[in-house]
Amino acid sequence: MTTEHEDRTDPDPARVVREAYQALAEVVRPLGDEESWLPTDCAGWAVRDLVFHLLGDAQRALVALHTPAAEQPDRDAVTYWRDWTPDPVGAAHGRRWNRVAASMFLDFGQLKESYLETAAATVTAAATAEPRRRVRTQGHVLTAGDLLTTLGVEATVHHLDLTVALAAAPGPSPAGLTAVRATLDGLLGRPVPLDWSDEHYARAATGRAGLTDDERQVLGADANRFPLFS
Repeated sequence: MTTEHEDRTDPDPARVVREAYQALAEVVRPLGDEESWLPTDCAGWAVRDLVFHLLGDAQRALVALHTPAAEQPDRDAVTYWRDWTPDPVGAAHGRRWNRVAASMFLDFGQLKESYLETAAATVTAAATAEPRRRVRTQGHVLTAGDLLTTLGVEATVHHLDLTVALAAAPGPSPAGLTAVRATLDGLLGRPVPLDWSDEHYARAATGRAGLTDDERQVLGADANRFPLFS
């Protein structure tokens, strides 16, 4: 199958993070307290809960980029996600913890500003990171370039989560969506044999959208592997 996606090239990892984070900032910056209570595509989380989670992602990125590792990488930008398989119990505990922790910010404006300044610092750190340098995060060693790609992928998927009830919000960055597609195709082991938009592929492959009977038939045995990560 020939699609519009075949001519794409993989963007620079620092660019992926910069554009994915800047696109998210455009969504978060104008939000007020009322919008912070709108639902997202993350089960049980309002906008403010997801923004708190995004703050944690940006903080983890800063720590990882400044945590060098001597060992050889045991994960890359694709295999990193193989640890993130569906875990209903762990997911429920994580949702509950995040929601309780996010509630400590009584003023959404404080949470928003903390996220925006931390995300900006992550973009700055990403721009100066040597892509081949080995770093450590979440029990694994990756190159800094692969780490940055995973960060851009997560930010882009969460961008889609964040905007389900924000009709006027801008969409994710093209660079982020390209990285998501490349990652999902890598996990699948081939380009997905369906003419899905980047956005729908991201949702379907991460369990946000179910597969139709026709889609299952086209995917064959690979349909049983969905979601590819969650």
